[in-house]
Amino acid sequence: MARGKLAVGRKAPPFHLAGTGGDWSLAAALGAPLVLYFYPRDNTPGCTTEGRAFAANHAKFRAAGATIVGISPDAVESHRKFKEKFALPFELLSDPDRRVCERYDVIREKSLYGRKFLGVERSTFLIDARGVLHQEWRKVKVDGHAEAVLAAVKAL
Repeated sequence: MARGKLAVGRKAPPFHLAGTGGDWSLAAALGAPLVLYFYPRDNTPGCTTEGRAFAANHAKFRAAGATIVGISPDAVESHRKFKEKFALPFELLSDPDRRVCERYDVIREKSLYGRKFLGVERSTFLIDARGVLHQEWRKVKVDGHAEAVLAAVKAL
């Protein structure tokens, strides 16, 4: 499904962000499958459940050769606290100006208590070892999602 320049079968948009382990770039991750998941905010119920689901399956992703990386607009310090609190064994990247979120087309109009605003739509992208977008999941429902992504990684 094409969304602007982002499309399955095409190169994933490159980026460089600060994260819980220092600077991180898509180019440095090439050579192995990458699970890139975008989430709205640290320490919220859905984002915590999603992060913990990926953490619970982390060893299986590693055994399949894949790296998991989470991205949200939160600051690196917020990510560090979130990662420590829930023992998340993967990198969390900070995109405060939402440039990477925009490149991956995950900014959507949302509504909370009748107030409309632009925010991150929970989305996951599977990028193969060559940097090609292999699969995408939009409007992610957390239950069973990590397992579905793991199955896709194993099918690469």
